[in-house]
Amino acid sequence: QVQLVESGGGLVQPGGSLRLSCAASGSIFSNNAMGWYRQAPGKQREMVATITRGGSTNYADSVLGRFTISSDNAKNTVFMQMNSLKPEDTAVYFCNALLRKTPWDGSRMYWGQGTQVTVSS
Repeated sequence: QVQLVESGGGLVQPGGSLRLSCAASGSIFSNNAMGWYRQAPGKQREMVATITRGGSTNYADSVLGRFTISSDNAKNTVFMQMNSLKPEDTAVYFCNALLRKTPWDGSRMYWGQGTQVTVSS
């Protein structure tokens, strides 16, 4: 089984910072890409940032310049440094990963359980 476990969420004041981490564990042959999505109450889940195995990154316009995604492929771990947080960043943040369990498997998307980020004074 493959598990993704997020950590690092919490309550922070506007303008503050948080660092999210997500580790994938289990039977993993390769990690092709990892990323972060978020879902605010009453809204659809949206992409925040993604990073490929080769290090190419993609960000939502709303977080560009404030959030930075990085990864450690050897440990199947992805991080997201979130600076200059705003109340509109409040959401449950989900980690996801595009993984292959064996050399003979195709890639499949896996999701974490989510971690709450609340930005409020």
